[in-house]
Amino acid sequence: MKINKPKFWDQKKSFYSIILFPFTVLVKLVIFFKKKFIKSKKFNIPVICIGNIYLGGTGKTPTAILIANELVKIGKKPSIIRKFYLDQEDEYELIRKYHKDLHVNLKRSEAILEAENKSYDSVILDDGFQDYTIKKNFNIICFNQNQLIGNGMVIPSGPLRESLDALKDSQVVIINGKKNLEFEQKILQYNKNLYIFYSNYYSLNSNEFKKKKLLALAGIANPKNFFDLLLKEGLDIEKKIIFPDHYQFKRSEIVNIVKYANERNLQIVMTEKDYFKVKKFNYNEIKYLKIILKIDNYEKLIKLISDKYD
Repeated sequence: MKINKPKFWDQKKSFYSIILFPFTVLVKLVIFFKKKFIKSKKFNIPVICIGNIYLGGTGKTPTAILIANELVKIGKKPSIIRKFYLDQEDEYELIRKYHKDLHVNLKRSEAILEAENKSYDSVILDDGFQDYTIKKNFNIICFNQNQLIGNGMVIPSGPLRESLDALKDSQVVIINGKKNLEFEQKILQYNKNLYIFYSNYYSLNSNEFKKKKLLALAGIANPKNFFDLLLKEGLDIEKKIIFPDHYQFKRSEIVNIVKYANERNLQIVMTEKDYFKVKKFNYNEIKYLKIILKIDNYEKLIKLISDKYD
């Protein structure tokens, strides 16, 4: 069952965080022993990992696609790697729309071996920073300005997959949003050698929704990020509907949402990720916001990555 992210994860002090802290200690112990005793497999081609520490909604997949396509431009042949989940087929289809070379497997290591055998010269691991069975050559950790590290605690007390100590194993941090010197100083305490980049989303079709009242629908990890982007584009959100991340929409739900919107003369807009899950219902009333991700000074980032090929 999919659930929405608990609100207390982004609150500095919470009764629930305190109550759950013993379980957090257990999670941290499990992570410690995994890192200590699991042997990481080294591969014959570079493994570039796009991961996160904050649980979900940090822009890993758009970043993986952008980097893969930029590497193609300089003559490399990368494949994006994803772990297979039954409820994420639509996401794999979306990735292939923008980068055709995708390998999916129940085990990421098997997907990497498949890419090796097909003569790819590198892989972009879309998620998998916490997969300790894989030796990575380059780690990029993504954060979003709206959440950063939430309350700073590890699950279940907070939204972190592991403590920020993990940054010592990373080379790059990409922050989606505005420059934040305070946060930069915080993460540099864990790894003073980190390269820090900033990224931002830009809409390609916001004019399509100007002068319309919107019903904004999101089934992603952090829907606030989508709603904020709509507002940044100067769009008028009349109604927000939130579903859990990776939610599989039912036809009956979409029928009711379309009826609600039509009765109130609202334009339905959603993320492209969500749209790929509902396009099979063939409702012309449903549109999605087309976006592009840009990374500041991305040439330097690609140079850092391409050096791993030597």
